[in-house]
Amino acid sequence: MEAEEITSMNGKHTKLHPVLESLRKTPVAQAIRTTPVFQSVRTTSALVAGAALVGTIAATTAHASTTTPQDLKPQAAVAGAAHAEGALPETRQEAPQHAAAQQQAPQAAPAAPQAANEAPKAPAQPAPRKPTAAQAIKIATSQAGISEDGAGKTKFQQWYMGTERARQTIARDGGSLGLYADAEWCDMFVSWVGHQVGFAGSVGSDAWTVAHAKWFQQQKRWGTAAKPGAIVFFAWNGSKSIDAIQHVGMVIKDNGNGTVKTVEGNTDGGKVEVKTRPSSTIVGYGYPQYSG
Repeated sequence: MEAEEITSMNGKHTKLHPVLESLRKTPVAQAIRTTPVFQSVRTTSALVAGAALVGTIAATTAHASTTTPQDLKPQAAVAGAAHAEGALPETRQEAPQHAAAQQQAPQAAPAAPQAANEAPKAPAQPAPRKPTAAQAIKIATSQAGISEDGAGKTKFQQWYMGTERARQTIARDGGSLGLYADAEWCDMFVSWVGHQVGFAGSVGSDAWTVAHAKWFQQQKRWGTAAKPGAIVFFAWNGSKSIDAIQHVGMVIKDNGNGTVKTVEGNTDGGKVEVKTRPSSTIVGYGYPQYSG
């Protein structure tokens, strides 16, 4: 189609550009051409500007006339889909981070097995039961008949020499351990019985009868009543002074007639014997804390 000629104010005819020519024939452009404004533009030197205006209006009109709400919906959908597709990779990138955090979490768990590796606590040991007086008497009387050898020695002296208590009493009394080998052993016998029954801490342990009696006094376990298992101290001259004590044994029973049945070491020429002693020769008694 040939371009329409336009007559300018100087009388010359000018052809429009083919693009403008096609826009000029659109229904919108035809309607604009009938307006007074457009007619005046044809007759003035603003022809070119008017043509540009027409072109702009026509382009805008053409775009508006060819765009529908249906056309916009796919565009919005595409934009939304694009946005959604753009978000998915971010989620995929973050997911491994959460997985890594879950993998790192068990690192704190090894602290728990430490408690499992701890050695179980040993149950509390019950306190040892105290022996009875009858048990002590049985051990003591079982030694009846044992006597010194030709050198004046017995197993009771040998036992005492090997104890820590012997070193303590030597430090207290002076001398040497060797002196106990053939020393008077009545108190070593009583100490041995206490050790055998597992009650040395309550029977006491010594080689000197006076010191042993004073120990009972200090423990507030000293008295004048004959009780089975009590440690009995003698003074042959009838003195009631502890410093006068010369001999020691263990009470078996109070005969109730002014005599006491005892078991003693280093008596009757160096033997262990069961004896009956008059109460007049007894200074006093020490009381081990037996069971019952």
